[in-house]
Amino acid sequence: MPKFGPAGTSDSFTAMGYKSSLDVPEYIIKMGLDCFEYQCGRGVNIGEEKAKSLGRLAADAGVYLSLHAPYYISMSSVEEEKRHNSVNYIIASAKAVNAMGGERIIVHTGSCGKISRAEALELACDTMKKALEALDSEGLGHIHICPETMGKVNQLGTLDEVLELCSLDERLIPCIDFGHLNARDLGCFKTAADFERVFTAIKDKLGTDRLKNFHSHFSKIEYTAGGEKRHLTFEDDIFGPDYEPVMELTLKYGCNPVFICESAGTQAEDARTMKEYYLSLLK
Repeated sequence: MPKFGPAGTSDSFTAMGYKSSLDVPEYIIKMGLDCFEYQCGRGVNIGEEKAKSLGRLAADAGVYLSLHAPYYISMSSVEEEKRHNSVNYIIASAKAVNAMGGERIIVHTGSCGKISRAEALELACDTMKKALEALDSEGLGHIHICPETMGKVNQLGTLDEVLELCSLDERLIPCIDFGHLNARDLGCFKTAADFERVFTAIKDKLGTDRLKNFHSHFSKIEYTAGGEKRHLTFEDDIFGPDYEPVMELTLKYGCNPVFICESAGTQAEDARTMKEYYLSLLK
């Protein structure tokens, strides 16, 4: 069964009287959801004891936790120091999610800058190998790094680039952000076949196991010629993409992904909409 939940908390979290991250598991259950992605985009600032407390509460509630690593990770930087620091940020993220009882960290791989996409990917692959070695040396080899497809044209993170990164090691799980892919290719998801190409690409490159268990971000995203501009809500009927074909293909291929909704302020509500639609397909 797929899991559905928000990236961080919706506006409704505080409106319902919640204040602390330790309130999250109760909130997730009250919203009818299954998972939560803890946001460390601006740095891993949660202490070990609080992370463990959150993990215990989540486990008791049956809420699956993942963690978004810092945005400033740049695995493809031409500066060796930045790539080295990126490995350290990955380790910090892995330690935090491990304390929470989780096993997945979601990572942005960087941009191409003034080098070619092929050169950027080569650097990112080298950094990823170093990150895996560092995880092993820290006793964190069970933590999955999930490189994310990205929304801006100049960023490293096309579907093919992410799948190539994930082919380095079976522990690497792709984070397929359908909104990002739609934004960077200026509205590429128009038919069910457009969405299905993502599913078949994962299967062909990484095999059935990782297709069944991929990680996903989903939101509707406004875009310009450069790609992603801003996240929207499911109320948007202009930019897309639509979630229904993804839910239908998830069922068709027998997948059990983690779907994290990144809508702007309504991520828990929109995650519930996705879940309700998926459940309606089972009837």
